Amino acid sequence: MNNLFNLILIFVFCFLLVKATDILIINFKALSQKTRLRQFALTGLILGLATSLPEFFVGLTSAFEGESILSLGNIMGANIANLSLVIGGAALMGGAVKVGGNFLRRDVFYAFLAATSPMLLLSDRVLSRIDGLILLVLYVFYQLAIFNERPGQDEKKEDKQERLLRKFDYAPIRKASKEVAWIFFGIALLLFSADALVRIAVKFAAAFNISLLLIGLLVISVGTTLPELVFEIEALRKRQSNMAFGNLLGSIVANGTLIIGLVALISPIRIQNLNSYLVSTMAFLLIFGLFYLFIRTKRRLSRWEGLALLLVYLIFVVVEFRGF
Repeated sequence: MNNLFNLILIFVFCFLLVKATDILIINFKALSQKTRLRQFALTGLILGLATSLPEFFVGLTSAFEGESILSLGNIMGANIANLSLVIGGAALMGGAVKVGGNFLRRDVFYAFLAATSPMLLLSDRVLSRIDGLILLVLYVFYQLAIFNERPGQDEKKEDKQERLLRKFDYAPIRKASKEVAWIFFGIALLLFSADALVRIAVKFAAAFNISLLLIGLLVISVGTTLPELVFEIEALRKRQSNMAFGNLLGSIVANGTLIIGLVALISPIRIQNLNSYLVSTMAFLLIFGLFYLFIRTKRRLSRWEGLALLLVYLIFVVVEFRGF
């Protein structure tokens, strides 16, 4: 009975993580508008990292508590879920997802490189602090590459910054005190939920003799990817396919480089449950290959293809549980 209660608590705190993320996103948007920073730092934070905040806080908490393997499971599970459960579910509910622009040539390659980099660095079954630093450098290079490939961005950057400085005054910041208070509340809720989630996950894993890697792969990752799923469905309903794909791959890049890099820098990761790790690695490569094949053939992801990705995810879950 106590173990069932702990499992329920895991999902409750996953829900609180999602709600805290919603609070931050809403109030960051409002703050960026009131302070006239919409085109600058706050918007970049919202679009680039907001939906990965649950993974970020779970990762930091698990690292500081010496259970960084939980974060690795969460990150790998989240990336697998993003490419199957999230985009597949969004396509199934929101309709076909069209692919446009340089998505196939650039963004998919960056996402694949970012997601597989930790796997390559884990070939010795240890993700050291040096490996974590390498992943952080990769994230910086990714941001620089994206910035440099935006047409006209370099030419307009200086003029935009000058206009911003001329127009900016501190009155809007005083008027934004409500949003600032909600942002601090959202961060506090994220920290509290992440800390409670890690502690309960450790107890649950010990009670059932389950590895923390498996808990992160199959339980926590589903909860922490809910913001991505909501974002994808809303983007597709508004026919913003590029935004949907951009958020999806941006989340994968942040997970595979920035978040896991910070975790390894704080607390190096050592693989103990090798079977679960190998199954998840092969599952990611298979799902990524199917995803790329689907979007490359007709430059869109249909409902049936979304369903196929969902089925592959279910097979992955069954295989992992059977291995346990």
